[in-house]
Amino acid sequence: MSAQEETKTGALPDYLAMAKPNSMENRAPWYKNTAPTYAGIFLWFVFWSTMGNGGSGDPGGVLGQGIGVALLGIVIAAALCHFLFYLVPGLLGMKTGLPLYIVGTSTYGAQGGFLMPGFLMGVLQFGWLGVNAYFASLALAPLLGGTPAAQKVIAVVWAIAGAFVGLKGIQYVAKVATFLPLIPITILIVLLSKTIGGLGSFEPVQVIAATAPEGAEAVGLSVFGVIALCITYIVGFFATAGAAGVDFGMNSKDEKDVQMGGLIGIALATIVAGGASVLIAAGAYGKGISAGLATADPGFMTAVMGAGASKTMGLLLAVAAFPPACFSSFIAANSFKTTLPKVSPFITVGIGTAVSILLAVTGWAGQVMQVFTVIGASFGPICGAMMVDYFLSGKKWVGPRAGWNMAGWISWAVGFVVGIAPLVGLAQIPAAPLVAFIVGAVVYYICAKMGLEPKKLDMPSA
Repeated sequence: MSAQEETKTGALPDYLAMAKPNSMENRAPWYKNTAPTYAGIFLWFVFWSTMGNGGSGDPGGVLGQGIGVALLGIVIAAALCHFLFYLVPGLLGMKTGLPLYIVGTSTYGAQGGFLMPGFLMGVLQFGWLGVNAYFASLALAPLLGGTPAAQKVIAVVWAIAGAFVGLKGIQYVAKVATFLPLIPITILIVLLSKTIGGLGSFEPVQVIAATAPEGAEAVGLSVFGVIALCITYIVGFFATAGAAGVDFGMNSKDEKDVQMGGLIGIALATIVAGGASVLIAAGAYGKGISAGLATADPGFMTAVMGAGASKTMGLLLAVAAFPPACFSSFIAANSFKTTLPKVSPFITVGIGTAVSILLAVTGWAGQVMQVFTVIGASFGPICGAMMVDYFLSGKKWVGPRAGWNMAGWISWAVGFVVGIAPLVGLAQIPAAPLVAFIVGAVVYYICAKMGLEPKKLDMPSA
């Protein structure tokens, strides 16, 4: 290496200087990696089960204005996930062959990118792994007697297995995700076949009256409120996975693979899983089955299918939850491999898995869904800033920027405040994750035009 090259690489942190693009030989078509892995996330029963109420306590949930408005809200949210939150990260990954934690150093700086979206993204994934292990162990515990000890044993094995597959790489995650999603698809079809006869008799007033708090006025959301709730729920769930589109893109061969992977694995999977769940809930009310809006809840499935079938379905849904566990581990492994290249990923992922196990066996993972909602919404401004950075740079990655890119950090701080405002009582902002995305994008553009972007650094692998 020449003296000039040593000077250039010497300005880079180790995790940047040692980064190597993924070669074309290691990439595969969209239907072998991106689509099945993303689809497995949206087919996770924890996502679609509560689609009907949108994770809120609003009377009628997303069905407060009828089936058509609910489905429209889901389609809009699915399109936003693909075109705003996933597509640019996916294209950046495809064009560079580098993971999120390298590509993000353009938007947040060579030093700042280590923390955001790099190391922090990896750490947070172990929280999702803990949540996955906890809920899967609840469903699988009856196989070993249903005791608390059995549940803890299953949670431990589940977390370790998910971490191992994720550590092996996306090709192994995709193999696991290829067939197991057929389970929730089949269950959704069965539940829909049992309730579809009630769709013609469904009236929003039925579900509004049944889900309104006792003594409170039974008033559902407006049309705008329903669509905003769909966006909040779906985008909030997806935002972190959208930024991780860089990691999927680096395994894609061309722009068509990036597009198709998102359209099928994200947009279509969201519409199928979320839409089917809403239709099932509406059909049940139309048939006079008032069992709530959580379609994967044991009580709901028992009311529709009977106790025996409900128990079997619960166990199958738990098994099908394994791909999302692998996905979380894969993203975490990519983070640590990149930001801590000199440390064995078996050590870093092993420590993170131990934390996941602790969250699962203590039951803490069952109490932190609101925390993860905040974390998911916080990635709105990250995706917004990355999109603006991409277009300002001529639809390419310009390389890392020196130090801390204040344009990125200021945009994230402002966007995060907007995204978290409704949850902490600061303000009622409809579709907060989307608004956080827009705010992050606008603020980054303004800061970039003000000259707050630091100088660019040369990458040896660029």
